[in-house]
Amino acid sequence: MRLAFAVLASLLVFSLVTPSADAAPRPGCECPTPSIDRLQQWLASGEGTTVPPTGNLLVREGNRYTAKVSFLNAEWHVVVVWLGNQFEAQADLSRSAGFWLTYRASDDLYVQLRPASHWSGGDKWLTLVPSTGGKVVTKFFSFAPRAWTSLPELGTPAYSFASALREARGLVFVGKTPNELAFSGLRIAGYRPPCL
Repeated sequence: MRLAFAVLASLLVFSLVTPSADAAPRPGCECPTPSIDRLQQWLASGEGTTVPPTGNLLVREGNRYTAKVSFLNAEWHVVVVWLGNQFEAQADLSRSAGFWLTYRASDDLYVQLRPASHWSGGDKWLTLVPSTGGKVVTKFFSFAPRAWTSLPELGTPAYSFASALREARGLVFVGKTPNELAFSGLRIAGYRPPCL
């Protein structure tokens, strides 16, 4: 009887400390410097009239950080998130299903997947980030190729979407309308950004 109890107790302890294969991934701990889901570089690029006009957008809210920016005027605005927390870094997202974005937006905008080999210019693969009517929502964005397109106004990418996933340098949020934006979460399936 004592042996059976010891075996059952051992199994219970083992099951409590061993994660299930079905368990949802837990977000990693934050970086020692300001970050959102370990992403430390949320940057206003200076393209388009924004508040703030340039620099890191992270602001403290309670015990967490939020990236806040206002797009002003009817012109293209650009906000950059470096996936490896520095410009020279890149990530292979070819095995990732996509990402969860927690955000608030007063109007529609887009997110571009920018590869290291084709960083500059507007001719990128992108997907719509819909307005939330000013409410905070969490939405999943798939990396399935059919979910991504391009805009004639910005140009057609001269590279495949698959190649962009293999050498992803950043996610770049762009919009052409006035918009009040706040980002409080960005988790990429199967990818853990390195803290710098």
